[in-house]
Amino acid sequence: MTAAEIARLAGVGRAAVSNWRRRHADFPRPVGGTETSPSFDLAEIEHWLRDQGKLAEVPLRERVWQQLVGHPFGPVAALVRSGCALLLVRDRHPAWLELAQVSDERMAARLPAALDQVLTARFGEDTTALFGGLFTPAASGGDPAPLRDSVPLLRAVAELAAELGARQAFEFLLGRHLDANPRQYTLTPPGPAALMAALAGPALRSVLDPAAGTGTLLRAVERPTALSAQDADPDLTALTALRLALHGDASVSARAGDALLADAFGQGAFDAVLCHPPFNERNWGHDELAYDQRWEYGFPARTESELAWVQHALARLRPGGTAVLMMPPAAASRRSGRRIRAGLLRRGALRAVIALPAGAAPPYGIPLHLWVLRKPDAGRPAPPELLFVDTAELAGSGGGRDKLDWQAVHTAVLDAWGPFERQGKAEEQPGVSRSVPLIELLDDDVDLAPARHLPPPAAGGGTDELLRVRDRLTEILRLTGELTPVPAPRTGPAPRPATSVGELARAGALVLRSGGSGSAPAGHAPVPVLTEQDVFAGTAPSGTLPEGPQEAPVSVEEGDVVVPVLGGGTVVRVVDAATAGAALGRNLQLLRPDPAALDPWFLAGFLRGTANNRQASSFASTATRLDVRRLQLPRLPLADQQRYGERFRALAAFEDALRQAGKLGEQLVQGLYDGLTYGSVGA
Repeated sequence: MTAAEIARLAGVGRAAVSNWRRRHADFPRPVGGTETSPSFDLAEIEHWLRDQGKLAEVPLRERVWQQLVGHPFGPVAALVRSGCALLLVRDRHPAWLELAQVSDERMAARLPAALDQVLTARFGEDTTALFGGLFTPAASGGDPAPLRDSVPLLRAVAELAAELGARQAFEFLLGRHLDANPRQYTLTPPGPAALMAALAGPALRSVLDPAAGTGTLLRAVERPTALSAQDADPDLTALTALRLALHGDASVSARAGDALLADAFGQGAFDAVLCHPPFNERNWGHDELAYDQRWEYGFPARTESELAWVQHALARLRPGGTAVLMMPPAAASRRSGRRIRAGLLRRGALRAVIALPAGAAPPYGIPLHLWVLRKPDAGRPAPPELLFVDTAELAGSGGGRDKLDWQAVHTAVLDAWGPFERQGKAEEQPGVSRSVPLIELLDDDVDLAPARHLPPPAAGGGTDELLRVRDRLTEILRLTGELTPVPAPRTGPAPRPATSVGELARAGALVLRSGGSGSAPAGHAPVPVLTEQDVFAGTAPSGTLPEGPQEAPVSVEEGDVVVPVLGGGTVVRVVDAATAGAALGRNLQLLRPDPAALDPWFLAGFLRGTANNRQASSFASTATRLDVRRLQLPRLPLADQQRYGERFRALAAFEDALRQAGKLGEQLVQGLYDGLTYGSVGA
């Protein structure tokens, strides 16, 4: 297990694990990994943590995860075996209970036949191609018990399923694997996946994803009858098949292989196709597929792999079926693709182009597009207009994937798409959506970037809104003047630091907690997360907990003091009633003072001292990290602490007023610039 996993096991930050390694000579030695990223033996770590009083019991999920990571065939093979066992537990629970009663040796011998039955029932006869014959008993001369090395893991996985449910157990293990290997997979986040499924329409019977990845798009479809998935990675294909089978009762068909070069569903006619294809692929099959029948709208250039995926999706639809693809913004305007875009428009195959905010999906730095396509039906005339939607303005304050308001994006897109789908036209929403006659788009460039076809919104909200901003700014500036602190002369000796946060924690005067862990069960109300960006900007909690098996996060309470540990800044936040109840985000440390011993504003104020932060900071290769335990403050009676606390509270109010004045000033200035240039404000 890694240092990060040790921290998760003990409920501390990674810095604490590094400190234990330095300060305790008996800390277990690494058994693998590298010098900069060592790995440790689970049993040794567990024994050490328990001896130190830092661990009462290893949670079952952590024990199962460590067994999976340490599997002799690797974590992916272990995940596949675990998923198959979970499918047996869910679909044929009595058969599993019967197997669980026998010895490990007998279970290893009997499991392949039981698993082969349940897999064949869910995936058809071709389970060998999907799972590599992993569970097929050897007919002659082979290993009579191919699962001998996996039986302890599978027993533990079944125990986890009894605690969480089979689907949730697999989602937890798969999620951990994906988090541990972020560069290995291109994932579609749940927000855009749900939006793409909603755009495809309700009551879908058959849905295909020809570049399925981990199956997130197909998993977002509500109550389908049949799901089909293909991916070039055989391991991902097997994991996706199991994920979909555990998620619902739809029939699942999954095949490994590149869908452009080796289409496994060439005879299919699906109600919908959802796809987040690989971008900028030069070796997509341009030379091999020059005369392929799928290029109904034109042969894609070597640099237009995304338009090859668009035509592949259309070719797999029934007449009138809908395809929704995630596309790079360049595909809407590259000159090399203009003839195909024109062909899609003339035939009425392309129905909408939707610009998402930057940070919606990888690659996170650019605002991706969704293309909504409809397979032309001979019985229906081609629609005369194309819908454009631009949701860039719906990104949360500061932008970035952690700030996206997906509910607002979802609502804006569907509010425009619903009327357009029914009527072929949509009421114009300045700066957000507009349906454009195709004749206006069929020029030399056939540029389909939404921003080029949407009129700007009223500058700054119009003259009335700018006047309201000015009035609010005037009031805030008046308040700022009233709150401007007057430095008082010192009448006595300055308080000298006499204790540290670490000493106060050991004495029980405060509790230290690290943020970043926790998840929310699917279907429950989202739990807000206080992120480090929120602390720096002084804004309300803007994050949300990821879905997964219920894992209680660290919740903040009124009077808690929250400190960012990265960046080297002197920013501290005292939690108020409006923020209480939010989960503590990554890279944040929570200090919960005992009100009988410590005033929270006194604590927060002294933690913000520049010299205090400098002496408690260390420097890594890319960032400055704050060791909160080394921050110092003076020993003072509670009454004196409260006197300091009132001054610090007043400083915080002044700082908030300055921040608001700055934002309002920027809004007024930009609104006036826009109003003067657009003509909505007089010169």
